[in-house]
Amino acid sequence: MKRTEPSISVSEQLAALSDPVRLRILRVVEREELAVGEVAKVVQLPQSTVSRHLKVLGDAGWVMKRAEGTATLYRLVQDDLGHSARAIWVPVRDAIRGTTGMQEFEDDLQRLSAVLAERREDAQAFFGRLAGQWDDVRAELFGNKFAPMGLLHMLPRDWTVADLGCGTGNAAELLAPLVHKVIAVDQSPEMLLAARKRMEAARIANVDFVEGKLEKLPLAEKSVNAAVCFLVLHHLETPGKVFKEMYRVLRPGGVVLIVDMIEHDRTSYKHAMGHRWLGFPQTIIEQFLEEAGVFDSRVRLLPNDTSAKGPGLFAATAYRM
Repeated sequence: MKRTEPSISVSEQLAALSDPVRLRILRVVEREELAVGEVAKVVQLPQSTVSRHLKVLGDAGWVMKRAEGTATLYRLVQDDLGHSARAIWVPVRDAIRGTTGMQEFEDDLQRLSAVLAERREDAQAFFGRLAGQWDDVRAELFGNKFAPMGLLHMLPRDWTVADLGCGTGNAAELLAPLVHKVIAVDQSPEMLLAARKRMEAARIANVDFVEGKLEKLPLAEKSVNAAVCFLVLHHLETPGKVFKEMYRVLRPGGVVLIVDMIEHDRTSYKHAMGHRWLGFPQTIIEQFLEEAGVFDSRVRLLPNDTSAKGPGLFAATAYRM
């Protein structure tokens, strides 16, 4: 049944659309019926702020709400809008779609997919849905990092791992207690000094610090079992050379792991953070791996973290025969 024409003036309806955040909210709740907390995750704002925006939109007749258990769900259904509201919303929505540079809207849709995936997983999880809040209990007792930290213990104890573009040593700090040795490589003496201080504070002694460029690694051929490179390649002018260098220093059976950003259009990163590449399309990474000579390469997108504000990430792995 369609909503009757509201006793709301056109100026009030337009005023409710004047805030960019409310436009973002309408775009996602037109696609899916969402709870306040889910909307907050998508637009990355505090739940209290989102509640205020939803109240404005509700008062102006843009969204409908319904209760489900203890949750309140919000939705924009075009057919339920009054005639004047539909006449306003359709061209506004189409104008948003046709606007260039509106990366926020595209990021919202990516996070919406992640929120819906979380909802599906929760609905399918026996302990999450039928036997109590198991995930919440585990997180309260043990935190949220025990699974990935536990999986790191699958690394062979006798491995030597090269941490390329080590920065301040966050990856080296995780890897060093689990392997024979980590070689931390960075072209910045300041970064290496920060990494060295980090290892000293953590009482980690099996990390070697090497200053050098990743395009010409100061490491011997076939000297490491694994080479990892986290969020570094987009800073380099010729990342393809790094892939070849990683292959050169790998022992037979060695593995490469690269994590970096997928292609995006946030040009401000070039000026603010010195990025040379605005992420990488999957085809380019696959080309770099193939040209390096590795085999059994794989490039996969990492799941979106709804609390993250940066572009999406990929993980690429490959092996040396």
